[in-house]
Amino acid sequence: MPATRTGPPRHRLAPAGGGGAARWTVTGLLLVAWLVLGVFGAPFLSKLSDVQRNDAASFLPASAEATEVSDLQKRFAERNVLPTVAVFERPSGLTPQDSAAVAARVAALGGVAGLAGSVPAPIPSQDGQAAQVVVPVDGQDGARAGKVAQHVREVVGHDLPDGLSVHVTGPGGYAADLGEVFAGIDGKLLIVTALVVAVILVIVYRSPLLPLAVLVGAGVALALASLVVYPLAKHQIVNLNGQTQGIMLILVFGAGTDYALLMVARYREELSRVGSRWIAMGRAWRASLEPIAASAGTVIAGMLCMLFSDLGSNKGLGPIAAIGIAAALLSALTFLPAALVLCGRSAFWPFRPELRPEDEAAGPRTLWARVSHLVGRRPRATWLVTALVLLTAAVFVPQLKADGVANHDVFLQRADAVTGQEVLSRHFPGGIGTPAVIVAKTDAAPQVLDAAKKTDGIADVVITPENPADPGTPKTVDGLVEMTATLRASADSEEAIDTVRHLRDAVHAVPGADAKVGGETANQLDVRDTALRDRTVIIPIVLVVIFVLLALLLRAILAPLLLIATVVLSFGATLGVAALVFNHVFHFPGSDPSVPLYAFVFLVALGIDYNIFLMTRVREEAMTKGTREGTLHGLSVTGGVITSAGVVLAATFAALSVLPILFMAQIAFLVAFGVLLDTLVVRSLLVPALSVDVGRRIWWPSRLGRNR
Repeated sequence: MPATRTGPPRHRLAPAGGGGAARWTVTGLLLVAWLVLGVFGAPFLSKLSDVQRNDAASFLPASAEATEVSDLQKRFAERNVLPTVAVFERPSGLTPQDSAAVAARVAALGGVAGLAGSVPAPIPSQDGQAAQVVVPVDGQDGARAGKVAQHVREVVGHDLPDGLSVHVTGPGGYAADLGEVFAGIDGKLLIVTALVVAVILVIVYRSPLLPLAVLVGAGVALALASLVVYPLAKHQIVNLNGQTQGIMLILVFGAGTDYALLMVARYREELSRVGSRWIAMGRAWRASLEPIAASAGTVIAGMLCMLFSDLGSNKGLGPIAAIGIAAALLSALTFLPAALVLCGRSAFWPFRPELRPEDEAAGPRTLWARVSHLVGRRPRATWLVTALVLLTAAVFVPQLKADGVANHDVFLQRADAVTGQEVLSRHFPGGIGTPAVIVAKTDAAPQVLDAAKKTDGIADVVITPENPADPGTPKTVDGLVEMTATLRASADSEEAIDTVRHLRDAVHAVPGADAKVGGETANQLDVRDTALRDRTVIIPIVLVVIFVLLALLLRAILAPLLLIATVVLSFGATLGVAALVFNHVFHFPGSDPSVPLYAFVFLVALGIDYNIFLMTRVREEAMTKGTREGTLHGLSVTGGVITSAGVVLAATFAALSVLPILFMAQIAFLVAFGVLLDTLVVRSLLVPALSVDVGRRIWWPSRLGRNR
């Protein structure tokens, strides 16, 4: 940031000046344009749930074995099927009335639109207590398939005899439950987030008008983002699921509020120096542009690194989150300044900033001035002790169980698909209705069949017949044959995943068979393996990209290295604390392999934000005061606004916990705790103490690092 300023020197009071008619007209038109855009784009937020794809298969890359099998299956069947299992149960034994009711429900299913074929007859259990019906839902359109499965649940549950229960499970049942969870994401999550942000802003600003302006700015930004994302998701240019939609909403509100806090703080500061609202806003806008744009650019770049992922869900998150941040940035730099300048000092009512010379502006000694004094008095001891505490917390990282969880552990509340799977496992082989699928060359079919049957955990293997009425004649297509292997364990369990691993090893070893194993359990296995690969690839890319951006912003190399090191240390400490909390407080069964990756991208990209807010001000002050005094002054004047921004962002991410999904609850805790750690410890103590201790060399190799 240059040391020179436009307008009158700081120690002089500028005239109040009201601005010309053109200024008022342009500003008013800008506000009206944003509001019209918000009204037009708002309906698209609710439409996003219509283009979500929450099925596991849509996450996989084309190179995954499960995806290859899914493509080969299309040669054997005209339509892609999403198995949806309805299981009826009466613990005392099914009665003739029950059997008649089940048959009536099967007949009613024939009228359900969106099925991939006729519904087969019910299969009774050997103990006589249950019957299952495998409903072939058309899985070509993932978003529609989930809604069809919901309709199936309604149909089979209608008008049953007392004591006869029914649950819908299988891949279709889980898709229906996920669809129900995420269906109201634009309602419940939006309301909770807006209320949390409003309460915090009222406490921070002690004004009813400023929170309203900030919330409206975040709202129009969200409308703009939804307007852009909807057609991209509808035409499957990007992959949108419920998790991604929730994260986009949180990012727009959280980041938009952060940028607003920085802009408002600088505007208030300038209003205490000049009488003209236009001059004050011009100075505030120019001073805030670089840190806000750099912050948004860093987050956007970090999110776009997800495009290097092989998982469709991660690839979709990258551009969708980037669009949300870009919308928040645009609103913060246009809508908010227009609203603030129109309101003038009245925006801060009832505590309007008073016009006073700078030598009177410091006022009484603040909390952050005292923190600054502490850092300046013992910088080396401060950063050493802080780093030691963070390292101690990071020691517990190996205790984080992030190797995947079963489908029934995904929900934090009882889901019908989970209950159905338990009922199914009590009366049938656990994998019935959701078999593993084997595709191999016809010539090697007997050897593949034999190898599959000998695999531990396989209950039965059958070859798909040409005609169901004549099971002795296999169906062959292009020299390939299809087999289905029923697993003994529940299809979404760890035992089933291990069985599929062994099954793949067994059939792959058959010479000349070119056998491949797919199906729902194989989908889960490949999603986990791909997520582990993504962590290894994307984390280094994010670090390199953010380092380059920081080096360009700070015109230095050493400072970016130190900043990234502090944020990585903070990330490690956050994972360590999360491991203890997840295992011993919440008793979570584990974590998805993508959880550490998401946490890393969010915490590094967002955590570096607060260092950017701090260090851009420090650099600005260091050009006239020197590095030591510039660091301490920068900490004291930015402490309040950055802390408020961190609290707001942590609170918005914590709002994700209202969705009863394990992944969302864990991301909510990780990001909320990590952001508070970055804001209150790393940015407040570790970074400024390091800057003071290293001195002007922190700006190496720029001129600022060489000159006293």
